[in-house]
Amino acid sequence: MCGRYFRRSDKQQIAEAFHLGLPTTFEILPSFNIAPQTFQPVVRLSSETGERELASMRWGLIPFWARESKVAYNTINAKAETLSTSPAFREALKRRRCVIPLDGFYEWQPISPKEKQPFAVGLKGGRMFGVAGLWDQWKDRSTGHSLETFTIITTDPNPLMEPFHNRMPVIMKPVDYERWMAPADPARLPVDLLRPYPEEEMEAWKVAKAVGNVRNNNPELIAPL
Repeated sequence: MCGRYFRRSDKQQIAEAFHLGLPTTFEILPSFNIAPQTFQPVVRLSSETGERELASMRWGLIPFWARESKVAYNTINAKAETLSTSPAFREALKRRRCVIPLDGFYEWQPISPKEKQPFAVGLKGGRMFGVAGLWDQWKDRSTGHSLETFTIITTDPNPLMEPFHNRMPVIMKPVDYERWMAPADPARLPVDLLRPYPEEEMEAWKVAKAVGNVRNNNPELIAPL
């Protein structure tokens, strides 16, 4: 599971890393304690130009057919193995694949029956990366308001992640971004990319327990203990 992540990078840095134009309609600031139900930058291919674009979406996917938005509390993550059969994700898998920019994520390791130690996890060298996601557009029937939302896809853990959780987000290599997002034959979707990332390219470090409170949001949260 991936239920909290962080992003040191601002709009300019994301645009440079993902080779896209700067968005003009919304601001992006670094955030060190990103939680579900918040609006975050997501990279996708434009339906008009086919080029990469940055969109602001809320974390927690609401399928286009949903009657209520509360389904989003259960769809912050999507299992890679069941995407094609899950009613919540199978249509998005066919035509609305995306990449979510981040610099790392948090996991909690039990150290006693009542206590857990938080860890930050990222790539060695502290470089930004993208995780595989899906997005959808939902329309509130009572207000007519449209909302774009996303989910982070998870897969089996690599050896580094096994002590923390039985799932990990699908970290993608930059060379695979385009194939993941590009239109594809439904019979040949790029699901082969949904695999654990090499552990030797990752690192995990202990961080302060203050990260457990979503109201805390500062660079000290990712400082190694």
